[in-house]
Amino acid sequence: MTALTVVLALLAALSNASASVFQRRAAAEEPADGAGARGALRLFARLVRRPYWLAGALLLLASTVLQAAALAGGSLSLVQPLLTAELLFTLAVGSVVFGHRPDRRTWLAFSALAAGLALFLGTAAPSGARTTASPGRWLLAGVVALGVVVALGLVARTVVGAPRAALLGLASAVSFACTAALLKEVMGRLSEGVGTVLQQWPPYATVVAGLTAFVLLQGSLRAGTLAASQPALTLGDALTSVALGWALFQEHILLGVRIVPELIGVTLIGLGSVGLARAPSVSGAWDSPRQPNEEAKRP
Repeated sequence: MTALTVVLALLAALSNASASVFQRRAAAEEPADGAGARGALRLFARLVRRPYWLAGALLLLASTVLQAAALAGGSLSLVQPLLTAELLFTLAVGSVVFGHRPDRRTWLAFSALAAGLALFLGTAAPSGARTTASPGRWLLAGVVALGVVVALGLVARTVVGAPRAALLGLASAVSFACTAALLKEVMGRLSEGVGTVLQQWPPYATVVAGLTAFVLLQGSLRAGTLAASQPALTLGDALTSVALGWALFQEHILLGVRIVPELIGVTLIGLGSVGLARAPSVSGAWDSPRQPNEEAKRP
């Protein structure tokens, strides 16, 4: 993997993190407008007029372009995990936008999650073998991914708050990972010519998967705080991408003696998840806009 691929992936992570923060800011300022499709449509109609939401949408578009450029030169199993830097970018950007400093436990939990996944993937050293996948592999992967997203969405309807945000975030993560895999497929076929690629199914499947991920992301941001949804979104995207890289593009990870640091990485992910679940920021107001008189109350 070249340095340019790393830089492009990290810039994509920064754009994604900023988009989540900006759109969470817009969603947090909007009152509930009833349940069901009508309420969601009314909320969306108001959100699209908010500068923060529009800025987030533009950043998501920029992130897609940067991600496509990175995938053109790197494997899915490497590029997507680099986006775990989004966790730390989210905290940094969110602290500025919301004017609230996350507590120390939240910082430690996010750091453990990011460090654990980075250690696991850095030791496993995923490598790619193909730039495109066979139709049969795509069919199987698509059916499994669709089933997972539908199941997560159904379970999310039975809970509220942080659990719902996390479940919808994970469903969005699976959809974003599928979008990335499809995007890599499109980039791999570009040698056939743009006109030829536009006559094939991958570009349109990419749009459908991307829109699905976007809608699920909006539901996740509305359901709970970033501290609840962002780990599931970011880590779920990375892990799903590793699985899709193996299933579709025959990408592999190293085992043998490397399994020890890989297990340490998995353990850090688990500890970080537990710490985040207990952090005050999960149920607190870290990513809520500061009230005008709040600053005056501070000692």
